[in-house]
Amino acid sequence: MEYHSSQFFITKAIVVAVLLSAGFSYFFYRVSYLIKLMLSVQGKRSFAVDRIAERLKVLWIDILGQKNVRRKPWPGIAHTMIFFGFLAVQPHSFEMMIQGIYHPFSVAHLFPGLYGFYLSIADVLGFLVLVGLGYGLYRRTVLKPQYLTNGMDAKMIIMFTSVIIITFHIYNAFHLVLPTHGFDYNKYFTVSAVFSQGLNLANLSEAGKYTGLEVFYWLHLLTILGFMIYIPGSKHLHLLASIPNVFYKPLDIEKPMIVTDIENEEAETFGLAHLHELNWKQVLDLYACTECGRCEERCPATATGKPLSPKEMIHSLKVNLLANADTLINGDDFSSLPAIVDDECGALTRDALWACTTCRGCENICPVDIQHLDIIMEARKNMVLMQADFPAEMQDTFASIENQSNPWGFPVENRAHWCKDLDVPLMKDTPNADILWFVGCAGSYEDSGIRISRAIASLLTKAGVNFAILGEEERCNGDLARRCGNEYLAQMMIQANVATLNQYQPKRILTGCPHCFNTLKNEYPQFGATFAVVHHTDFLKELVEAGKLRVNPADLGKLTFHDSCYLGRWNGLYDSPRQLLALANQNGAPLEIGKHHDNAMCCGAGGARMFMEETVGTRINNERALEAMATGADTVVAACPFCVTMFSDGIRDGGGSMKVKDLAEVLDEVCS
Repeated sequence: MEYHSSQFFITKAIVVAVLLSAGFSYFFYRVSYLIKLMLSVQGKRSFAVDRIAERLKVLWIDILGQKNVRRKPWPGIAHTMIFFGFLAVQPHSFEMMIQGIYHPFSVAHLFPGLYGFYLSIADVLGFLVLVGLGYGLYRRTVLKPQYLTNGMDAKMIIMFTSVIIITFHIYNAFHLVLPTHGFDYNKYFTVSAVFSQGLNLANLSEAGKYTGLEVFYWLHLLTILGFMIYIPGSKHLHLLASIPNVFYKPLDIEKPMIVTDIENEEAETFGLAHLHELNWKQVLDLYACTECGRCEERCPATATGKPLSPKEMIHSLKVNLLANADTLINGDDFSSLPAIVDDECGALTRDALWACTTCRGCENICPVDIQHLDIIMEARKNMVLMQADFPAEMQDTFASIENQSNPWGFPVENRAHWCKDLDVPLMKDTPNADILWFVGCAGSYEDSGIRISRAIASLLTKAGVNFAILGEEERCNGDLARRCGNEYLAQMMIQANVATLNQYQPKRILTGCPHCFNTLKNEYPQFGATFAVVHHTDFLKELVEAGKLRVNPADLGKLTFHDSCYLGRWNGLYDSPRQLLALANQNGAPLEIGKHHDNAMCCGAGGARMFMEETVGTRINNERALEAMATGADTVVAACPFCVTMFSDGIRDGGGSMKVKDLAEVLDEVCS
């Protein structure tokens, strides 16, 4: 059939129309099926689509700006090349589809100048896709980072994308050696011109040129349709799910846990046990995952040989979800669904579930804002409340909290014994105090915590702050029990504290513990107690800036600072402690540990791990202590009593001689 004949164009139009109709129909069928599956789950998710302008800004920064992706420099640059280059090629591909059905159509004739500018940009960006894919192939074949999924799915995606871009360039290369029909492609193509010259297309016969053009037209079209059909069932489903997932992400890093109505008599279960109990946003999280492995790379449990991998958890859940899709959509009988936590076939084993320190490194680094901890914390909740299945050592801890309102089981009436020789007023005697200092369990009972509390008390007294503590009226803040899944016990503590706080209506609450700070600030409002809460790092900085505390710099040796997870990743507080240490030490700013700020490694105490045995792999605190010792500093400074304890143990186990202090202890030495 001659290329220029009307019969050729009619036949081509029919074939293209049939293929496009079939391809797009199947694509939309697969997508609608996934949406139906997402909406079939029964987990509750109350979510108001608010702050629209902010969410659109997030899309602009995170998606178009590739902000989260670029946090790993070279992979981020490669992904940005692929992202923008692939997008740039698509309008041209869409034009090719239209031309296949209606040959005379050409944007070049409608908007020649604008279209020419577009082609010149797309031509260069398209080639950058190949550069980015080349780096991706290099990572998978040479670097081979352990956390990076490198299966057939990844290779298929590289193949599809490479063929789409190469056929784009060669198709345009043929245009350069064929009649232009009034539009000079030579003015706009640079990379495609190199392809044309390299393949020596100009020396082909006219029939050869037209044949080549058609061959690469069909290769391009069929590859795009194949890729489109492949996407909904591959890890590249994130191409469709990442934008809505980022749009719906929590806008504030100060994220509270999901509240469970434990008094709901109609509830058949609490927490998360089976697939149908996921909520639609958690399913969207599963769709959005691209298995990049950044969460696994950041996870302190994974890094120290524990059986937890946030990436594998999300991947396994998605596999199980898709395998049981018909059961979920039909909604008749969920008894056959696999348990989420199961040592044989679950997305999490029991050991993996309890290995999590809730450090939030996984969520912080995720390019598409997956909320891993919502799943882990809800699964723990089900294990404790519904199955009474939790680490054996937590039995005594729960009993101590329930009976004495602290995890060590010390008498509640001794809660203020740490300051019996100090002039520390009680709130019941000073109800109009400017600052209610919530001391916390560690600050009241644990040895290193008591040292920190006495330093804070000294600093507040030096600054003339009108403060008071609750003493025996204070209860455990609930963090430990909540993050260990015992929501019933946590709410018992929280409600007792809420009643006390609402009685006094404090102007401001001060904490010396990041866990108290996070819980009081971000989770107590869920239970009817909304007050201004400040951590001692920020409050001490306020006192210094106001001139109420005078810093007299001293030679403190070389210092380094450890970022507490609940101060840093959970609440974004990084600067105040470093600024105060720089003021206090004649040697200047503290040295940075290799992993610092939002990349800091957890000390291992969070998520109730402080009270669990750690017998698998390397102890997390030992690993973190080695990182601190590697700085060569004389003292590691923290701003959390748990971190101080974990570092002290880790440095001792590592044979080090570093001192461990809280920021308050350091400042108390140099402030007047």
